[in-house]
Amino acid sequence: MSGFPVIRPRRLRRTPALRTMVRETALTTDDLVLPLFVVPGEAVRRPVASMPGVDQTSVDGVVRDAEGAAALGIPAVLLFGVPAEKDETGSRSWAEDGVVQRAVRELKRELPELVVITDVCLCEYTSHGHCGVLAGAEVDNDATLELLARQAVSHARAGADIVAPSDMMDGRVGAIRCALDEAGFAATAILSYAAKFASAFYGPFRDAAESAPAFGDRRGYQMDPGNVEEALREVRLDIAEGADAVMVKPALPYLDVIHRVKRDTGYPVCAYHVSGEFAAIMAAAERGWLDEAAAMREALLSIKRAGADLIVSYWARQFARTV
Repeated sequence: MSGFPVIRPRRLRRTPALRTMVRETALTTDDLVLPLFVVPGEAVRRPVASMPGVDQTSVDGVVRDAEGAAALGIPAVLLFGVPAEKDETGSRSWAEDGVVQRAVRELKRELPELVVITDVCLCEYTSHGHCGVLAGAEVDNDATLELLARQAVSHARAGADIVAPSDMMDGRVGAIRCALDEAGFAATAILSYAAKFASAFYGPFRDAAESAPAFGDRRGYQMDPGNVEEALREVRLDIAEGADAVMVKPALPYLDVIHRVKRDTGYPVCAYHVSGEFAAIMAAAERGWLDEAAAMREALLSIKRAGADLIVSYWARQFARTV
């Protein structure tokens, strides 16, 4: 032995090239999904105050934003609809002329190779803001399933590649899978929000989607933040019902859940880097407390390292511009 220490890990950290060569986890644009918020009208672009760089846009704007994302190498978008009118059952969610349905048709016409994912939930469409129809002050799980299935079929008919139920109703993946198959859309995939936690990090999204509940909260159907084993049960149930991929939401406070889901199931795992996680970094960066690009890249890399195959991120375009 020539001297102490013999083993020197720093040897492979000396230059950027060496560090890149031995990097264990790599994040690329292929891993990212860009969320977009669709509103009625034409030439509409409304910035979301709590989410810097995120807008509500009409269908024409969504197409332009998707074109820009595709040009940067981002392979997929996730659409959320904000209707002009809401009612007790969220009937605009399955309307053939709904904003999401129109956006899907335009996107598949203009960008046929782009993967179009649609959010399937009633919260943006109901007058009360809950994710299902009500029986008194409670969400009626079983009555909601038929409506979610109708929404999913309408999205598939418009051309959606993947439907993503985010409501957390029991049995909704099975109901949607049966409805899609019966309607002739056996090839339409389901990305299930399988482990969606009742989180404090959703606030800015509810500004963007105009989906805050008019009363109460969603803890009766979204998961308790303390439960990991329950999350795994939820994931297994959705896989058994026909989910093609599963999602954990939020991402950063639940990296352990992402890891367990990937390790225990081997299924494709998507993680949603949600609005509050995004807004917190952006707010700190605006104050000069954090380097925006460095902090956001590190956050996204940690999600990938935990086991996510796909990451839904509002920062997808910024990442793509820096690689």
